[in-house]
Amino acid sequence: MKSKKGSTTPPRGLPSRFKQFGKEYPAVMRAYEALGAATQDAGPLDPKTRALVKLAIAVGAGREGAVHSHTRRALEAGCAPEELRHLVLMATTTLGFPSMMAALSWVEDVLNSK
Repeated sequence: MKSKKGSTTPPRGLPSRFKQFGKEYPAVMRAYEALGAATQDAGPLDPKTRALVKLAIAVGAGREGAVHSHTRRALEAGCAPEELRHLVLMATTTLGFPSMMAALSWVEDVLNSK
């Protein structure tokens, strides 16, 4: 699915559980993807900024899988590894040092796999 501001097609390497869900509930998956496209197109943010925001939300929520996914997406959107590390570092004073360190390790999982 392509939006006017950029691709909303999920990146390669989706978790098998996510793919299985799409097979089991195709109508729900189509609705979920449509909602994703609508939210991407709802405002003025460029793709790189949107990718950073989505990664920040995943970091703040403490969702390892989402941090992995949004790290990959941010790289695909043109973010540099240093920008992603800086984003996580800024979480220190809001989330605390241990949470920041966990998120940093999740970002590094993806960066080190490249």
